[in-house]
Amino acid sequence: MDGAHAVKRYRSIWISDVHLGTRGCQAELLLDFLKHTESDHLFLVGDIVDGWRLKKSWYWPQAHNDVVQKILRRARKGVGVYYIPGNHDEAAREYIGLQFGGVQVVDEWIHTTADGRRLLITHGDRFDAVVRYAKWLALLGDQAYVVLLQVNTLFNRVRRRLGFQYWSLSAYLKHKAKTAVEFIGNYEAALGEEARRRKVDGVVCGHIHSAEMRDIEGILYCNDGDWVESCTALVEHDSGALEIIHWAEVMAQRTASRTTDKATAKTTEKAAA
Repeated sequence: MDGAHAVKRYRSIWISDVHLGTRGCQAELLLDFLKHTESDHLFLVGDIVDGWRLKKSWYWPQAHNDVVQKILRRARKGVGVYYIPGNHDEAAREYIGLQFGGVQVVDEWIHTTADGRRLLITHGDRFDAVVRYAKWLALLGDQAYVVLLQVNTLFNRVRRRLGFQYWSLSAYLKHKAKTAVEFIGNYEAALGEEARRRKVDGVVCGHIHSAEMRDIEGILYCNDGDWVESCTALVEHDSGALEIIHWAEVMAQRTASRTTDKATAKTTEKAAA
């Protein structure tokens, strides 16, 4: 993306696991993403607002409100906005079939890409045995996750002062843990099997905060990641091609480009003097 105000257009955008209402939410990065992108369809694939955390303590800074306003503004401008609740915002499931400010609340959705592929869109918590059968354990895990994110925030504060870009310690530890790797593999396999049962070409989900796009025995598995750790989105180009966008990396490249341009301009001015 060239220029401070360059906007990239996509046919569809999928985001999930924003967790508005928590201190771990990277709302500023998401606002920057929404500022620099537009689409015909916007899918909110669950855990957009963290009802679990808000029940315990209220946290809602202006940036979180700005995210909601930007999404509502897109709906008002004619973008098809679909909200598929997850487990952290499960209260919204009571409103499935209704529309708020142009945002349609749906249990799931089947999207047809520009090249004719049918994709099942679901948050994915219903394919997580811990969430489905032992919610108390999921809540306990959520507490531990919050502590890890607090450590992650302090870690990245030090990295910024040293001039390094954002890096997710929690995501790194998750992918190094054998049990986490096994859980992710089982989760992906379960969703792939559901897509096969439903006779669709692929599935788009969130829930596990692990962006991925790969083939599972002929089924396209897409996880759009999150806006707590990876700051990723899944996008569909006008051709129907799908891509995972890592926005923290995009911002880092943009910053580096601006720094280089400023340095080049200064060198040119000195040479001309």
